[in-house]
Amino acid sequence: MGLLALFRRKPHERSGFELYGAAVAAARDPWFFRALDVPDTLDGRFDVVGLHVALLIRRLRQDPDPRGAALAQAVFDAMFADMDMNLREMGVSDLTVGKRVKRMWEAFHGRCLAYEAALDAGDPVALATAIERNVWRAEAPAAPPPAAALAMARHVARTATALAGLPLANLLRGEARFPAPPSGLDEVPSPAPATPSPLRVEIGHAP
Repeated sequence: MGLLALFRRKPHERSGFELYGAAVAAARDPWFFRALDVPDTLDGRFDVVGLHVALLIRRLRQDPDPRGAALAQAVFDAMFADMDMNLREMGVSDLTVGKRVKRMWEAFHGRCLAYEAALDAGDPVALATAIERNVWRAEAPAAPPPAAALAMARHVARTATALAGLPLANLLRGEARFPAPPSGLDEVPSPAPATPSPLRVEIGHAP
């Protein structure tokens, strides 16, 4: 193996980071934390970012072009490289980071399966229930789901439809456009007039 091969990027690495960055930017929208009252915590921010990344990975994995699956893997790798970096910046020890990242990966994988099953079934109630259980950490989800979970489920379904319409060529260039949440607050109860603190989850830098 030549020396240059040691420094060669993985396939779609840069595009994966750029797509992940688009998902993080979409997850920063204050609508989630003001109108829907998603907890403005490390867990809450992880779940909103993870939801957007899950939708993006679902879109890529469903593409018949094999490059879609490869790009989905690059987005996943970018997300967990970023999580690793954030934990280290927060002072988590090297011995603990790996275990924390593994738990985050397991949680993300379970959420992806739940969201994908509900979206594939076209079941908005199941989607809202999965969102309530994961984003709000509800141990016993309400029946029917609360208004905020239903509103997020509607937005998630719209986002999945919008991503499905994006050409793979754009995604391969690292270009993804997530639809903005509703401009009004008619889908949810009146929000508390609070401004969320800046999201801790940042975009990792491609090595």
